[in-house]
Amino acid sequence: MSSSESRGVGHDAYGRPLTPYVVPAGTAAGQSTGLARPVLGPAANPEPVWYPVQPVFVQPAPRRRVASAVALAVGFTVIGTFAVAVGLYFLIFVQPAVLLAGSLLAFVPLAIVLVGIWLVDRWEPEPRVALLFAFLWGAAVAVGTALIVDVALTTARAALGVRSSGLEDVLGAVVQAPLVEEGAKGFGVLLVLWIFRRHFDGPVDGIVYAATVAAGFAFVENIQYFALQVGEDLATGSQGLAYVFFVRALMSPFAHVMYTACTGFALGLAARRTGPYGAIGWFFVGLVPAAGLHALWNGALFVVGDGFFAYYLLVQVPIFVAMVLLVVFLRRNERRVTHDRLAEYAAVGWFSADEVGMLSSSAGRRRARSWAASRGIRPAMTVFISNATRLAFTRQRLVKGRRALDAAVQRDEAELLDALSASRLALQAPPAAFVGYPQHPGWLPQVPPHPGSPQSGPGW
Repeated sequence: MSSSESRGVGHDAYGRPLTPYVVPAGTAAGQSTGLARPVLGPAANPEPVWYPVQPVFVQPAPRRRVASAVALAVGFTVIGTFAVAVGLYFLIFVQPAVLLAGSLLAFVPLAIVLVGIWLVDRWEPEPRVALLFAFLWGAAVAVGTALIVDVALTTARAALGVRSSGLEDVLGAVVQAPLVEEGAKGFGVLLVLWIFRRHFDGPVDGIVYAATVAAGFAFVENIQYFALQVGEDLATGSQGLAYVFFVRALMSPFAHVMYTACTGFALGLAARRTGPYGAIGWFFVGLVPAAGLHALWNGALFVVGDGFFAYYLLVQVPIFVAMVLLVVFLRRNERRVTHDRLAEYAAVGWFSADEVGMLSSSAGRRRARSWAASRGIRPAMTVFISNATRLAFTRQRLVKGRRALDAAVQRDEAELLDALSASRLALQAPPAAFVGYPQHPGWLPQVPPHPGSPQSGPGW
């Protein structure tokens, strides 16, 4: 080979060597050469990457999704059964008009919480069906479980002739409610991990699913509290609704979210470190701080008395701020992981350095979506960003996870690489999509071919 030419060898999506090809001298890194395969020697990454690339070496096998589909169907059936039971319970003990008033008031804290969940979930949005499952589990099954346990214990005490006392009220609020409610909510997050394993990538996902379960639970619980207070105010002429609404809707809309987020965080760690059965142990680890924070809030109501607002400012507000800071740290870590993992793919030609920079920053993503919207292809850009982000976190599971999980994660990776190629072709975007990042003369990102498929021209 003459000194005016350089030779490169790479691998395709499945780890098989690509035929050596020649890059003529003077061709810029990443410039189209008429070859529809990853070009080696892409532009330098925004930040250096010091670990070797480990391409996928397994041919993806057809995935069996029957078990997940059956589990999801059974889960929604259980949710429906509990929803009917909870609805009948409310209609029996609460007048419909009062129940409607309580429901309208409960939408206020629900909206606040849902906005918070959306802000946390923007980087790698979770599937809507998974979020719906989580919300309905909290609203129906977790609430129904708490009601069943409460009714069962009340019936047992009545049958035994045990009179209600102040101590029992304290134990019910500080022990029974935290353990039962957090156990039921946390088990819903564990089910999400089992059913939607491919979309449960780490602590942020765990917090998002846990917050969604908690949002459903708190929504129904607030309906009960507000409706009962409305009925009491109408019957006695009191004005307690304003105080109850202020405390539950404005002061502590994220209370249940904070509790269950502890379980979600633990299960997020489990998603990266262990399998479905090992996650059970992490579930109980997360349940301890979840029930503890819940008990701290409920128990304070019996202890602080008139000093409740001082307790709230000195204890609950710092806990909430610490939770927010934890989420901010985890979100920044997500961006770093996205950059580092996509840079590995860039090293073998799946992305350019400009694309890695765009995909690992919020500003770059906004510019790309804006560019796509101006050309009527914003949905395609959204799919491309989503596939790339999921690919990065799937890669993270492959690199950091246990070897026993490698085969499944490798199949996920190969499927996402195929989806990424398809979303690239749908975009057909020129480099102008990445205004604001360094461009290289003649640069056009290449579309890696599917194994066995005809070569296609350069994408975008």
